[in-house]
Amino acid sequence: MNHEPQSDAPHAEDDVTNPATAAIIAKQNDAFRTSITGSVKLAGVPPGKLVMTAGIAARSDEFRTALIEALVAFDAFDANSDPYGLHEMGVLVVEAERVWFKFDLYDENFEYGAETPTDPARTRRVLTLLFPSEY
Repeated sequence: MNHEPQSDAPHAEDDVTNPATAAIIAKQNDAFRTSITGSVKLAGVPPGKLVMTAGIAARSDEFRTALIEALVAFDAFDANSDPYGLHEMGVLVVEAERVWFKFDLYDENFEYGAETPTDPARTRRVLTLLFPSEY
């Protein structure tokens, strides 16, 4: 009998420091982040919201468009910026300005932290775009 977890199956503890759990979360974060320009809900993309701070919202349409394009294309995760391999944070440079992105994982009602962050049926993502000065 095979007792190994399946690649996309939630882990009982959902310990984000577990490399297998982190890989599942990273895959889900990447699926959400790279699909945000889609106009329809894509199969396999976990539910969530993209939000931005007032500083980002106040910028030009061109800046925000370039920012979204950079966000979707981002793949520069490394051990310094992504120590657990969750693909939950990154730094983008758009028009010579640094912008951070950050994932937070919530329950189905966006009220509390996700109890089972690898389970897309019970977890909602909030991807925030912000200037470092707004942190």
